[in-house]
Amino acid sequence: MPNRRTILRSTLALSSGALTGSAIAAPADETPHAADASNPVRDAEIAFAATLARRDFKAFAEFVAEDAVFIGGGKPQRGRAAVLASWKRFFDGPEAPFSWAPDLVEVLPNGQLGYSTGPVHVKGKLVARFASTWRRDPDGRWRVVFDNGSDVCDCKDLA
Repeated sequence: MPNRRTILRSTLALSSGALTGSAIAAPADETPHAADASNPVRDAEIAFAATLARRDFKAFAEFVAEDAVFIGGGKPQRGRAAVLASWKRFFDGPEAPFSWAPDLVEVLPNGQLGYSTGPVHVKGKLVARFASTWRRDPDGRWRVVFDNGSDVCDCKDLA
């Protein structure tokens, strides 16, 4: 049975190949880079995470692509409606059950596809890492097309 890492690598390879073949290339000087202070994928990821903190489910939905696939607990939710149905529970209650922030963001040279990853915290404790693939849609907005998470290792317990 494939593990999460294998699934994520396969998903990213497929999405990168499919989208780069049909995307229109942006001029090289307009391509955002991970180190840039103004990276639209980094900005989108931060704004996406803020929707959970603000408890704004409607704004959260705007960041999810119609054809998105989110993998939670090893079970894919396919399409915006399924993703939103699965994530609605995280918006119940006055406080966000977890938070996330990007610590690595990359964008393809054509400016149409991006990748972000970073830590997920529950009450300040690192519990997982997320990985999201972003696509710039025809309306110019960045939306998540693939999302997955993986638990972090508490390696001191392995010794």
